[in-house]
Amino acid sequence: MSTAAPPKVIRQGPAPDAPPVLAEPTPRWKPVAVVLLLWLAVWWFTKGTDTLVLAGRDRTPVMDTLAAFRDRMIAGRESNPVMVVTGALADALRGTVSFLQRVISIPDDPRPVPQIGWLGVTAVATWVGYAVANWRIALLVLGTFLSFGAFGYWSHSMDLLIMVGIAVVLSLAVGIPLGILAGTNKRANSIIEPVLDFLQTMPTFVYLLPIVLFFGIGSASAVVCTLLYAVPPLIRISAHGIRTVPPTMVEVADSIGLTRWQRLLKVQLPLAKRTIIVGLNQTTLAALSMATIASFVNGPGLGKPVLDGLRINDTGTALVPGLLIVAMAIMLDRATTAASERGDIMARGGGLPPRLHRAILIGGGVLAAVAVMISRQSLWAAEFPDLGWGRAIAKGAGDVITAITDTLSPITGPFKDAITYALLNPLQAFLSESPWWLAAAAIALLAYVLGGLRALVPTVVCLAGMVFFGLWNNAMVTLAMTLVATILCMVIAVVVGVAMARKRSADLLIRPILDAGQTIPAFVYLIPCLALFGPSRFTGIVAALAYAAPVSIKLVADGVKGVSATTMEAVRSSGASTMQQIRKVQLPMAKASLMLATNQGLLFVLAMAVISGMVGAGALGYDVVIGFSRSEEWGKGFAAGATIVLLGIMIDRIARRAAEAAPDQWKRFPMRAPTGPF
Repeated sequence: MSTAAPPKVIRQGPAPDAPPVLAEPTPRWKPVAVVLLLWLAVWWFTKGTDTLVLAGRDRTPVMDTLAAFRDRMIAGRESNPVMVVTGALADALRGTVSFLQRVISIPDDPRPVPQIGWLGVTAVATWVGYAVANWRIALLVLGTFLSFGAFGYWSHSMDLLIMVGIAVVLSLAVGIPLGILAGTNKRANSIIEPVLDFLQTMPTFVYLLPIVLFFGIGSASAVVCTLLYAVPPLIRISAHGIRTVPPTMVEVADSIGLTRWQRLLKVQLPLAKRTIIVGLNQTTLAALSMATIASFVNGPGLGKPVLDGLRINDTGTALVPGLLIVAMAIMLDRATTAASERGDIMARGGGLPPRLHRAILIGGGVLAAVAVMISRQSLWAAEFPDLGWGRAIAKGAGDVITAITDTLSPITGPFKDAITYALLNPLQAFLSESPWWLAAAAIALLAYVLGGLRALVPTVVCLAGMVFFGLWNNAMVTLAMTLVATILCMVIAVVVGVAMARKRSADLLIRPILDAGQTIPAFVYLIPCLALFGPSRFTGIVAALAYAAPVSIKLVADGVKGVSATTMEAVRSSGASTMQQIRKVQLPMAKASLMLATNQGLLFVLAMAVISGMVGAGALGYDVVIGFSRSEEWGKGFAAGATIVLLGIMIDRIARRAAEAAPDQWKRFPMRAPTGPF
């Protein structure tokens, strides 16, 4: 029988009896540095050659082939079976959206107003908030709905709720069965997981181009792309909830003779109910985020006035609907969270007495029904009065934003220039001016060094795909902006995350802010960034940074907090200073969390690439936006979207394999307790 080779032993000091110490592995940063230095040396002599630049409106044969495919599909809309099926689905979705709009949002001819006016809709929504959660949520719903009308965006707000509602209902119809299948069948899970990885790696805007081809411009495409973006969290979390049901409960169900379906319906689903509702919460917020972005394909909702304001660089006009989107997100988040906790609270005897609760439910239901009848018969209760608050706030906000930007321009201007000239421009020149074969070889070597063969293979495939689609140079420009935003993101994440991990007061103060930041749809981040920095590459970087930072900060904080208390006590007893504790112990032992935070930061930043293209970031994001606005550029826009997907998959696989390797390294070479000052 063969035995493992003994670990290499290093003797410390001249004493022959000194205890042996395991040799630590060569840090991975050394081969990474070697690859980067070699890349830089070759770049110095070859820069500017073979960069595969595609100038202006030029297109490659691949892009023309994609555009021709689109034209053939549109021409065969009535004969192609795929187009016939998707067309029928699109008609059904458009009909559903139109019907619900006539009920609560737009006039239903010959009526000059919707079937149910604002008073009835607000009353019913408030009653539902109390029924599924509690009186606090009911008040939050009441205030939010009144704000929709008071600020002049009642119709847009109802349209957005309709889009989110349809997408969530469809997500439940698709996601719950798939979640159950993934949670109870390992073979099915092995098929479903890669599909979910692909959908969640793909930036949101990339969904739109192919969906528009099959479902057309309008509400149908908006619903479908929202569904595709919103359903993966529900499937994942539902499967996780079913898998985490205690095995003893499953064994008890089997021992009393329950069938597979009885065990699922009477044991697994009830015990996983709270987790599934958490998945519903995440799906609802994802649907809201994507429904806003869907305004690019003429989807109805609050995204339209936001987009109109951004197009004319009027941040005051975009601010009010943007804030209403945030208010809606907070309302839906708090309502679904409270609904998930209501069962436990009632089981512990919390909440109002049952008799009083039923009385309020019945009385509230009667009042809601009366409000619906009034709103159908009285014009004042059907159409929200124009208070002018939205226009006044937009004008005032525009003046305030102008004053703030003028005041902060001596700070924001030099800061933008410093990051642009010291970091962004050199990195962009290094990547985009490298010959494509040099950059591809160097990136492949870095993938192998960081993640081995499991990172190298998908990296090579993705690099080949980027060359194939003909947008290599723009991909390198996008990669440069992504890396700069990620570097800034990780600097902030480490500083804030360590502070949260070491001080409970900092955690209590900062974590709610991060939760609120994750609730805000990505689209809304552009408004303040555009106001502060104007249209530029840096504006896109700042917006991506604001979107990505909350999740990275949380991961760093949780990783640092996870360092064992006994290790920290030993470190403190050795006389280590605070900075030594952080640099020598906490950050190294939280390396896996740091790498995961970097991975998520990269993906969140890349998800903003197309949105950032709206405000001057250019590169692949701009190409996708052009693909939306000009039919002749559809092929180029689709190629840009596919390139973003390949870039995201490549980054994800490299970072994920590197993160997986980190814990093994610390298991094989455990950190020794310090024996003296650092």
